[in-house]
Amino acid sequence: MENKKDTVSFGELYQDIITHIQKKDAFSSQAERQAAFNNSGLIEPLSTLINKVANYAFKVTDSDISAVKKSGISEDQIFELVICAAVGQASRQYTNALAALEQVITDKEGGTHAS
Repeated sequence: MENKKDTVSFGELYQDIITHIQKKDAFSSQAERQAAFNNSGLIEPLSTLINKVANYAFKVTDSDISAVKKSGISEDQIFELVICAAVGQASRQYTNALAALEQVITDKEGGTHAS
């Protein structure tokens, strides 16, 4: 049987990964990682790559990566920023899903329904 103090909640793990990718030392600056996480405030060609990762991952090509590398960003930085973009998008989807569930529960408890 698991010891209750040894278990970690999903919420704690979620916060840990968000904190880790945004705050810990890395090849990319915190500002760059935050911008990739938010999918905003990035310059080209990085902006195109990060937007594709966040919204159309299946459209990312080798030429997208090459263009970013040619702009002077290292492979390690690209990797970090791609992870930040993917986690940022997943975080937005997670937050939106929780809000939708909360709305369903509120509507059910209040007796309202969708028309």
